[in-house]
Amino acid sequence: MTLKLPIALSNRHIHLSQEDLDTLFGEGYKLTARKNLSQPGQYACEEKVDIAGPKGTLKGVRILGPVRSRTQIEVSINDAFKLGVKPIVRNSGDVAETPGAKVIGPKGEIELKDGVIVAARHIHMHTTDIEKFGVKDGDIVKVKTEGIRSLIFENVLIRSGDTHALEMHVDMEEGNAAAVKNGDLVKLIK
Repeated sequence: MTLKLPIALSNRHIHLSQEDLDTLFGEGYKLTARKNLSQPGQYACEEKVDIAGPKGTLKGVRILGPVRSRTQIEVSINDAFKLGVKPIVRNSGDVAETPGAKVIGPKGEIELKDGVIVAARHIHMHTTDIEKFGVKDGDIVKVKTEGIRSLIFENVLIRSGDTHALEMHVDMEEGNAAAVKNGDLVKLIK
């Protein structure tokens, strides 16, 4: 039996700490949910910021909520080049020794020493999916797409938890290279 899972394409975005949100939008500011995302409790916000690097600026980068303990900017490799920073592929949350950038909001700006990453490919799995797919949290797997531009994604991290919904995440550039769209089904290859 071939087990398939849905794929989702992630565009550039930023996760903010409450402290940085206050600096950018004003003390005690609360994010405005625009649209729920596939992962429970996660949402795209109405609010956007600009991200400035040594060579260029990304305008209107959407904030994803809820607030986090640490600010993190997720971009594509082309976005990193546009900003003028070295593209470093990392798992979400692993921002040590990554490039920084300036974040510009309507009420202020912050200068991040680090926090700009190209998010590593990963699959969210609920704990009940782990057994079904025969993998465990932290495993690295391969995933095959279908269609005219079929390809195999290697180095895909399994992330599991009771609040995860089954879905593979890649950035827009990778999704476009494979000619996939949100909700397309892909095959897990161990």
